[in-house]
Amino acid sequence: MQIATITVALSLLATRPAHAMHIMEGFLPWPWALFWWLMTLPFWIWGVRRLVFLMRERPETRMMLGVAGAFTFVLSALKLPSVTGSSSHPTGTGLGAILFGPAVMSVIGSIALLFQALLIAHGGLTTLGANAFSMAVVGPFVAWGVWRMMRKRSLWLAVFLAAALANLSTYVVTSAQLALAYPDATSGFIGALMKFGAIFAVTQIPLAISEGILTVLLFNALQSNAAAELRSLGALENVA
Repeated sequence: MQIATITVALSLLATRPAHAMHIMEGFLPWPWALFWWLMTLPFWIWGVRRLVFLMRERPETRMMLGVAGAFTFVLSALKLPSVTGSSSHPTGTGLGAILFGPAVMSVIGSIALLFQALLIAHGGLTTLGANAFSMAVVGPFVAWGVWRMMRKRSLWLAVFLAAALANLSTYVVTSAQLALAYPDATSGFIGALMKFGAIFAVTQIPLAISEGILTVLLFNALQSNAAAELRSLGALENVA
């Protein structure tokens, strides 16, 4: 029943194509595109090392890695039209951050972004560093921090807040990236940040709430069907 509910929810989120909020190919000036590649590179190195260690020491977690990767890819590929011809979308990184931590998700999230750029023109290659920093680095770190602080108090609330705030933090960072590259002529970075943030808040806040609820449903399904794997990863230890 829970899996069916999740499937219905995913289908409701699927909407017609629009200009993606993943920063599109060529949109950032090359110095900023390079800057975000360099900012993201250390997290990729860290994440690959963590992923190799995980595969060597806990090969039984491959299925859960697949679930986290698929969840991130599907949700972040969905587009909900926003104002001014742009769009918003879920990120799906909260679940993986809860299960594996932010380092691993920096790799999984970036792979999802790479496939989207190559297969469905969602985002771009020159802007992959910027998109990965916002969605695959900042989002998972926020989710992991919220999860660590809240999981002993309320399991479902911790999952909900981790997923929802990972989503929102991604868009705050993306708005900041755009504002840095294209500051307002009169009010500079702050003015541009407020404008970009206001554009996407219209759809992103409801999306963050929806993503939080969907992640809770999926986590509950995993808790019912893969409790041993969750305990192996530490996701069910010392929680309420």
